[in-house]
Amino acid sequence: MAPRNVVLHVADVHKNFAGLRALSDIDLQVEEGTTHAIIGPNGAGKSTLLNVCIGRLAPDTGAVVFDGQVITGKQPYEINQMGVVRVFQTPEIFADLTLLQNVMVPAFSRRDGAFRLNAMQALSGRNDIRDEALYCLEDVGLAAQKDAIAASLSRGDKRRLELAMGLVQKPRLLLLDEPTAGMSRHDTNSTIDLLKKFKRRGMTKVIIEHDMHVVFSLADRITVLAQGRIIADGSPDEVKGNPTVQEAYLGGAHP
Repeated sequence: MAPRNVVLHVADVHKNFAGLRALSDIDLQVEEGTTHAIIGPNGAGKSTLLNVCIGRLAPDTGAVVFDGQVITGKQPYEINQMGVVRVFQTPEIFADLTLLQNVMVPAFSRRDGAFRLNAMQALSGRNDIRDEALYCLEDVGLAAQKDAIAASLSRGDKRRLELAMGLVQKPRLLLLDEPTAGMSRHDTNSTIDLLKKFKRRGMTKVIIEHDMHVVFSLADRITVLAQGRIIADGSPDEVKGNPTVQEAYLGGAHP
């Protein structure tokens, strides 16, 4: 099999907060078309790592390279415009808007060059953006509820809505922070099936997740963090059988 293109390279990244080490010697590569899971106990540095990747935090040393270009020092909106899209652990939706309007806002903002809360004012008559948003709602199974107010959704459907808001931005790299957190097992399995569909399309994803059923159902490669350091990196089978990982994190939780 031919080697895949490296889409994201986190190169020797360090990050401290008030003298406390959050990330140390982080070096990982995410290959195009793969699902790369980042796991570890609470406080391991997983969300800090994602925040460094999207420009919300600047590393003390090291660099983040996306598609061959150093993105360290760029603003979050600039990184987003390059195709790096993050879906957060707590759904960041517009509760008072309809589902369709929620997806139209980032669709318009992507074309406009920056995310704008007043985007709805410019959307009158934009059937092209409406159609694009509706397609993404269909993709996540929410088209029938397009006119519902977002606040009325279940937690699982709110996560699906935010995923549609991410998809409409046409990500080259989708970062998912605990996409099944707080879901029922039924909603979790539905989300797994949805993400598998995107995987078959060749979408590149980085997933932070505590549920090992989700991780081992989706991941092509797993990086394990503990106390801000990488303690293992490899295929699911390699990580599952790593005694250091089992002691630090997995225990008896993995299948």
